[in-house]
Amino acid sequence: MSKEKLDQIGVNVSEKANLIWNVADLIVGPFKEHEYGLVILPMTIIKRFHDCLLDKQDAMLKAWEEAKTFAEIGNKDVVNTMMTTASGYNFYNRSGFNFTKLLAEEDKIEENFLSYLHGFSDNVQDIIAKFKFESEIIPRLKQIGALYEVIKEFNSEDGYLGPDKISAVDCGYIFEDLIRRFSESYGDNAGAHFTSRDIIYLMTDILLEGKDLSNTTEVSVYDMAMGTSQMLTCMEERIHEKNEKTHVICHGQEINEQTFAIAKADILIRNSTNGDKKKAQKLVDEAENLHWGDTLSNDQCKGKTFQYIISNPPFGIEWKREQKEVEAEFKKGALGRFEPGLPKISDSQQLFVLNGLSKLEENGKMAIIQNGSAMFTGDAASGSSEIRRYFLETHDWLETIIQLPNDSFMNTGISTYIWIFNKNKSKTRAGKVQLIDASHCFEQRRKSIGNKRNDISDKCAKLIVKAYSGFKDNELYGNKDDIYCQSKIFDCNDFGYNKIVVERPLRYSVEVNDKAREIFSTVISTKVENKLDCEAAAKILNNKKWNDYNVFIKDFEKALPEHEDKGKKMKLSSKEIAAIRAAFCTVNKDAEKVILKQEKGITVYEPDSNLRDTENIPLKEDIQEYFKREVLPYAPDAWIDESATKLGYEIPMTRYFYEYAEPESIETIESRISDLEKKIADSVNAVFHGE
Repeated sequence: MSKEKLDQIGVNVSEKANLIWNVADLIVGPFKEHEYGLVILPMTIIKRFHDCLLDKQDAMLKAWEEAKTFAEIGNKDVVNTMMTTASGYNFYNRSGFNFTKLLAEEDKIEENFLSYLHGFSDNVQDIIAKFKFESEIIPRLKQIGALYEVIKEFNSEDGYLGPDKISAVDCGYIFEDLIRRFSESYGDNAGAHFTSRDIIYLMTDILLEGKDLSNTTEVSVYDMAMGTSQMLTCMEERIHEKNEKTHVICHGQEINEQTFAIAKADILIRNSTNGDKKKAQKLVDEAENLHWGDTLSNDQCKGKTFQYIISNPPFGIEWKREQKEVEAEFKKGALGRFEPGLPKISDSQQLFVLNGLSKLEENGKMAIIQNGSAMFTGDAASGSSEIRRYFLETHDWLETIIQLPNDSFMNTGISTYIWIFNKNKSKTRAGKVQLIDASHCFEQRRKSIGNKRNDISDKCAKLIVKAYSGFKDNELYGNKDDIYCQSKIFDCNDFGYNKIVVERPLRYSVEVNDKAREIFSTVISTKVENKLDCEAAAKILNNKKWNDYNVFIKDFEKALPEHEDKGKKMKLSSKEIAAIRAAFCTVNKDAEKVILKQEKGITVYEPDSNLRDTENIPLKEDIQEYFKREVLPYAPDAWIDESATKLGYEIPMTRYFYEYAEPESIETIESRISDLEKKIADSVNAVFHGE
């Protein structure tokens, strides 16, 4: 999309959204700020339907006169065919009202407005019902005397939303901008944000790069968090640019009632049927393929697979609400969607990745947006790490990660990434992952939309797609003085590592004295007779020191009294040994190592938990060689606890593209500070002395 068009969209959206949001001035007070959207969103949808049908009103009234007979006998199919033929869309309104006629009878505004809403076809009424507009909002507007004024404001010249002036793209942006404002008034999390067209088009271009669709009759596309369905719309548009005859079957699911309603409205509005029955049926089918519900806990596309998946699910959003259903599905193993593992409960984005992979056809391709934490969060062998291992090692499915510029989204400025998964990677890409840093590949907007200050223009998108298709290592595309992106190629196992636990021996020096014996009597917790025996042994060893704990503990055991009735000495328990260590022992790096056990001539030393450390060793490195080189020179007594070694996967993208910048010299910093001090002094003199 060209820079000029992107800027123009920004102007159209801002102007129109501001005008629409000004309706809030009419309801301030009775409606709280976070309730404005309850009025504005459904009214915007109704006005969009209204303006689409405005020039078809006479034709619809004429058709209704003929269709009444069929309506009376319950033949809805005939009625629907006759009315949609007249309207030119897959929806209609038979009431005879429009906003101008409604405003002509102010005293009947509620009655007539309800008649107008009831005159819509069932599919539109279902959409409006999602907002609870008729049952809850209209009575409140009537009660405060604002219904007439709200309709009047929407009927102004500036409130016109007809398709001849407001394109589907612009209208989609307007809806999303209004939802953004509505969400912000609730303080909604920035992870639940919307995706602008420049990023969506980049995703579609990457998905379709190198694809020949000239002989493709049908393509299936799925969005698991579809919002207002704009990703599906753009994907369909791009596919039709390659082959307008290809039948695109869109499927989607959305958890938010209002955005789901907007998505269904968009399908009905964005294409005129012009009486074409096949096209009308296609729109009906497509609308039925859009589902309302929670993708993680209530999968509405169960058992279905798709050729393409494009999605921007929420990130940084916990899945505690869906925990029961998600964990139940995880227990299904390979029969469920979450076989590899579960991420931390505070962030659900990796669950959406697994959901998408489970629904991708064997030759399918997926583009999904995530934030940076999906690349590295979670320790080795954790759920998050195992998920990364699943698509990197178990299945060679991850193809590319593209870092986007900051400030690319309306509701968040954080770093975001497009992940490309391909279940049928080319031979060239097999076993490889491409990382593209496109954080410098943007053009600033003339007018921002929310937090969105940067656009991926046509020039930027072409560079990124070129880098993707070129598949070259350490390649720079563009100019570092202008816009550019960088490509690097890695083996899948470059992201794997063995996390080893490095142990060092516990070393105790020991001293028994009166003060230590008092402490011992206080901390020991055992049977009375055992306590007395231990205290007796400590008394025998009083005022002695040891630099070898192993010798001391033998001396202590020898000093324990032997009872004739029992025929043997007591054996020290773990509780008693713990008390002995707490009272008499001190960690000393120069003392001898504490022996844990001796088996078959092998001495095993007790590790000191305070000296325990871990090392992440790349999979391509030999563990023992790494240990000899990086650990033993600094800790000669260290060893690896091989039973604790874990396999992990992470993608430290920032590290791979880090470029060292020489810091300023002290002289330069001092000079700059001196200049600032002089300017401040001059300003102070000017204020107080007029100099």
